[in-house]
Parts: sequence; C-alpha cells; structure tokens
Amino acid sequence: MGFVFVLILVALVFFATEPVPVDVTAIGILVALVLVDPLTQALADAGALTQPLFVLRPAGADLSVALDSGLSGFASTATITVLAMFILSAGVQRTGVIQRLGHFVATLTGDSETRQLGATIGIVSPLSGFINNTAAVAILLPMVSDLAHRAKNSPSKLLLPLSYASMFGGTLTLIGTSTNILASDLFASLEGTGQGFSMFEFTQLGVILTVVGAAYLMTVGRWLTPARIKPRSDLTAEFEMSEYLTEVVVREDSPLIGRTVASALAETDLDVDLLQMIREDRTFMEPFGSKVIRPGDVFALRTDRDTLVELLDVDGLDHLPEAEITDAELEAPEEPSNLVEVVVAPGSALVRESLASTNFRQRYDAAVLAIRRGDEVIHRRMDDVRLRVGDTLLVQGDTASIDRLNNSPDFIVAQEVERPNFRKSKTAVAVGIVAAVVLAAAVTPIHIAAAALAGALGMVVTGCLKPTEIYDAVQWDVIFLLAGVIPLGIALEVTGGATLLADVVVQSAGLFPPLGVLALVYVVTALLTNVISNNASVVLMIPVAYETAVQLAAPRISFVLAVTFAASTAFMTPVGYQTNLFVYGPGGYRFTDYVRVGGPLQLLFAVVTTLGIAVFWGV
Repeated sequence: MGFVFVLILVALVFFATEPVPVDVTAIGILVALVLVDPLTQALADAGALTQPLFVLRPAGADLSVALDSGLSGFASTATITVLAMFILSAGVQRTGVIQRLGHFVATLTGDSETRQLGATIGIVSPLSGFINNTAAVAILLPMVSDLAHRAKNSPSKLLLPLSYASMFGGTLTLIGTSTNILASDLFASLEGTGQGFSMFEFTQLGVILTVVGAAYLMTVGRWLTPARIKPRSDLTAEFEMSEYLTEVVVREDSPLIGRTVASALAETDLDVDLLQMIREDRTFMEPFGSKVIRPGDVFALRTDRDTLVELLDVDGLDHLPEAEITDAELEAPEEPSNLVEVVVAPGSALVRESLASTNFRQRYDAAVLAIRRGDEVIHRRMDDVRLRVGDTLLVQGDTASIDRLNNSPDFIVAQEVERPNFRKSKTAVAVGIVAAVVLAAAVTPIHIAAAALAGALGMVVTGCLKPTEIYDAVQWDVIFLLAGVIPLGIALEVTGGATLLADVVVQSAGLFPPLGVLALVYVVTALLTNVISNNASVVLMIPVAYETAVQLAAPRISFVLAVTFAASTAFMTPVGYQTNLFVYGPGGYRFTDYVRVGGPLQLLFAVVTTLGIAVFWGV
C-alpha cells in the first residue's frame, strides 16, 4: 500500500507539472507496477526480503497474474471503446456535416452576440453527447471563431463557452466523453458483474446540468467572460506584428546577387524569416528557395529592428521604411488567403518540439510569423520555442500549404478553410452508423465496446473513412494514458489503499450527513481534475468513492457518479480539460480567466450535481 501511495504521489506531481507528456507518465506507472512484483519476488527468493510486495496479485498467485493485471489497461473495454469512438467521430467529421450546420447557423444569428452565444451552446452541447466532446470542439472552433469575426464580435466571448458547453454535453450519454466510458468500466469491475452504466444511465441529470450551465453562460458567465481578442480586421494587427514586419530591397552591390534564396538563408543565424519575394510585378511565396537573387528584388521579412540593422549592414540591403505590411500585402494576387491561425492539437508531434527541430518551414512550405500562448504573443527566436498544446501560430503560406496544415492531425486551423474533399454523399451513412451504435448499446444486449467497434468498421466499409485515416483519427496519447492508469486503480483497490482512503472520507460522516460526504467526494474530484488528467482522477477516485459508499451503506452508483460528473466538468484551469486548452490560444485567455468564469460554474455544478444524484439515485 505504501508503495502504491508513493507511486500515486509521484504520478500526481508529474501529471500536474508535465515534465514529460501525461501518456508517458502513465506508461511509466504501468512499467513500475508490472516490474515491482517480479523484482521483489527475486529479492525474496534471495533472502533480501521476507516476501514480495504483491501489488497486482494476491498472495500465492504466480507472476503471470501480476503481468495480466498490469497490462489489462490495453485490453480494457474502456480503452477499446474510446478508440472506436475517435474513429466514429472522424467519420462524421469527414462528411463536412458540422461545417454545413455552422454555415446555416451563421445565416440565422446575424451580428447578434447573444444569438451567436446561444447557437454555440445549443449546437455543441447535444453534439457532444454523441460524438466525443473533444472532437466536437475541434470541429466547431473554426466555425465559431469565424462567426464572431464576421459579425465584428470578439471570439473570446464565444470560445470559452464553447469549451464549457461541450463538457455539459459530455454528461448526456455514456459516449459523450472518455471519462464516462472509463468510469463505467471501473464501476463494472468493482461490482463484479461486468455491467457498467447504460447508454442513457445519467441523461436526466445531464440534461439538468446542460440547462443550468447554458443559463449561467448566457447571463453571469457572459458578463464574466472577457473580450481578449478584438474582432479581426487584420491578423497582422491582432498579433501585434507592426514592429516585426518590413520590406528590404537588394542593392546593386549586394553580395547576395547571384545566390539562391535557400543558400543565403542557410548561412545566416539571425532571427529573420523571409515571407515573400517581389520581382517587378510578380510576387513569389514559398517555396522560393531555388530562386536566384537579382538587384532590385524586394523581400518581405519578419524580424525585429535590432536584427534588421545588423542584416542591412551585412547583406547589402536597403530598408523600405514607407512599407506598411498588412494581411493584404502578404497575400499573392491569385491566392484567396495566405494568413491563418493554427492551434497545436493534443497528441501533436510538435508538442515539446520546436519549429526548427520539426522542420516546420520545409514540411509545410509555410512561415510562422508569431506564436500566441494565452494572452502572450511571442515574436522573437520562435524557432527555439518549445510548443505546447493550445499554442496558436500565425502562419503564412499558399493554398497548398494551408491545406496541408488543415489535413494534418497536428493542428486545428482556427478559421474556416474550404475543403473540397468532404464526403458529403456519405453524410446520412455516417450519421446513421453513429445512431445505430447508440441504439444497439441502449436497447440490445450488445456491449458498447462491441457496438462501437462494429461502427468503426462500418465507417471504413461504407467509405466514410479510408483505411489509412483511422490511425490519424485516434488520439493515441489518450489511449496510452488509459492503458497506463487503469492498472493503478487496480493496485489501489488490491492493496487496500482505496479502503484506507475511504476510511478517511467516512470520518467526515461525523461532521456531515451522507449528502455532505457525497458533496465532499465531488469537490475533491473536481479540484483534482483541474490539476491532473480527468481520466487519471477517475481512476484514483472511483475506488475510493465506491468503498466510501460501501462503508456508509449508501447506493454505490451515487458516489461513483459524483466522481464521474466531477471529472467530466473541469472549468477552473486551462489544463483541466483538453477542450479548455483548445481555446486557450485562439481566445487569448489568461489563466485567471478560467478561475473567474469557471469557479462560480464549478461551485454551481457541485450543488446541482450533488442534489440531482440524491434525487435520482439516493444517498
């Protein structure tokens, strides 16, 4: 038990500070758990220990039991179901039905911020009940951002509600979020029946929370949500680029004449990016590395003033001080748009990497002009900045480059980009497959994992997804996180750690009635979830909540649902839930904005959820 508690403490520190990705921490937990039994068994056989630790197996069982328990996360029905749901969500996304819905909504809302906010909440909440809520926000973020900008409203007023409302919707059904699926699997395991939550087990409470949450966001939340990002008139102005964009012309005596652009850039270590080359009446954009430099060529650059002075001295260039570069200046005449915001997505290969280490410019034939992290905008030495989930990059490139970014699972393009490859003819098929999965799990004996896997296969067989696309559809960091933390919950239960923690919680029964203990379980889980992964908090808290209910002779499902709902609704930090990170950069939010807007909402949900559970399931 002591070993497990130490491991949990280390895991919590790593989850909160993220020196390595959370999925790597989870795999580290798994490795520690599967190795401790054979290592201590060997020490016990050698006489160095009186007995092995028996962390994942009962005394007397052989080591294969510990190994099977340690690797059970990979075979868990929760892990398989979540994987399949990612594929189902991608199948719906590929049809473009959500984008078409967004365009329809734009015609109804007009310039009214109130109608836009209502439409955003009204779309994402029910949608998040039937496709993964993380995917729902990723799909809707560009639409909502463009909706605000077209009406000259701040996207900040809509994006935080978008994230919060997706969490409301995730409480509507079993498949709304991976947290629900994991909680159901853990509950079934603890009950020993193999039967977890039904598809609509907690829908009635989810509907109440959605209504209460929507009312809050439309009133108090709307007043508290700041307008950090001004309505877009010019992206270069929005990213404060006026001091970092300029034009230079090549002099007749420049040493650069006769050299290619690529060779000239390769030899400089100055903090400068070449965005355009203008020759007479022609404008060249990436890729232009093979172009040979001539006298009179004009280059549009991203750099700062000090670096510009150094560049002019070395390379025989003259500054064009009268040039004022705007979005229009950075667009080639034949291109519809060359500047876009892209958000670093969860599971992106760029997380903890830099633009230089990933060869961003060469890979996408595009240049990064600035990086926005919350309300901070980074302009200097961006090639060396280690990227995080939610960072927003201001990118310049041609149509092909932007399409590559749009198709990449590493990014979410934060504005609408026309995609001619939407499979519109498959819309009814994809929606029908998701509906069939929901109905099969709700009204037949078919397990949700089997139904979801059948639906994922159906997406490929019917052509909604290509076979190669299913791998990009899965957020593998979530899958490995689940596989790594599930054995930790088993260890907590097997060693008696959950019972010990439950004893501590039950002691509060002398101070609070059972309803108060239920509220305490909710609050502790909510606070934990706002610091670490929601899935990790479910794994740690459900065994404790279950044991607490047993000792209080209370309905076990009530305490398990308190943990489930608390872990599915983390409003107070950007790191509490993936959707909060999605909107962190595009909304230009500060960390304190989440506390200011999400704190009262978290308290409101604690009251409503606790009372709702007491009414529907009893305490």
